[in-house]
Amino acid sequence: MTTIKAYGASASTEDLKPLDIERRAVGKDDIKIDITHCGVCHSDIHTVRNDWGGSSYPVVPGHEIIGKVVEVGDNVSNFKTGDLVGVGCLVDSCQTCPSCQKDLEQFCENGATFTYNSVNKHIDGTRTYGGYSTMVVVNKDFVLKVPENLDPAGAAPLLCAGITTWSPLSHWKVKKGDKVGVIGLGGLGHMGVKFANALGAHVVMITTSPEKGKDAKALGAHEVLVSKDEEDMKKHQGSFDFILNTIPVGHKMDPYINLLKIDSTMVLVGAVEPMEGFHGGGLIMGRKHVAGSLIGGIKETQEMLDFCGEHNITSDIELINMQDINNAYDRVTSNDVKYRFVIDMASLKD
Repeated sequence: MTTIKAYGASASTEDLKPLDIERRAVGKDDIKIDITHCGVCHSDIHTVRNDWGGSSYPVVPGHEIIGKVVEVGDNVSNFKTGDLVGVGCLVDSCQTCPSCQKDLEQFCENGATFTYNSVNKHIDGTRTYGGYSTMVVVNKDFVLKVPENLDPAGAAPLLCAGITTWSPLSHWKVKKGDKVGVIGLGGLGHMGVKFANALGAHVVMITTSPEKGKDAKALGAHEVLVSKDEEDMKKHQGSFDFILNTIPVGHKMDPYINLLKIDSTMVLVGAVEPMEGFHGGGLIMGRKHVAGSLIGGIKETQEMLDFCGEHNITSDIELINMQDINNAYDRVTSNDVKYRFVIDMASLKD
């Protein structure tokens, strides 16, 4: 075991502060990563504050990890020292259930091991600690190759915000010429706009805030639809091939369901909480679908990173020092960031 520096919370009511944590020795199937950057996800905040229940303290968050390989185990052949790599929301799964066999480790039927606030049940039974730390040791099957042409800081949020929006666009086969709506211009929404644009879709940013229109178009949206404008919503009714809904809280869905074409789908990726009721007729009269999507499996996440490398796609970020994390949490909950915070881990090492 090796003792390293980290930042974490000892209780749901406490700020994050410096901690010393232990990492396991590098096993034959492991990769040791020197962490250079880690994104700040709203899930980090929910877990630190125990909003979803089940947090086990101390919590060291962070599942948007970028770093350099510094050591590999004897069975590792596809990574070498110096490689730029990433670690997302998963660090292990059973690898044998039907979901894992389909490269859907996020839906592991025996319970995936998450990057933090989880248990290394297949390794040593210890708690997992995330990327708000100087180093991590991860099984080779859950380490991702990051294209060297990408800015490492901007690439960090791809490991969660990126794959969360890429996965539904890929699964529902969004293609060139499709009319795609992206609801909400935040950490998820801005990635959805970039991906849909790069896939060749006609992208419509759907927002309650007209002032976000300029930013949306700069990110790749072709049109902006203000959802509070009843006439504009009526004009777009029944015209969307696909809608990516990134709203993070419960909301009325009827207005957005009405935008879908016959046989088209709206996918929820943001609201992990009860939703308001909606009228069944909106789905029945058009054979429309409302679906949900989590992150993606390791294979799909690698495909997303490769696509980003080909199209030079990264997140729009604000780089912060580790010591500024508590202020960053307050700003995230106040929607005061464009569009993701990323921690420069050199600040922790120093």
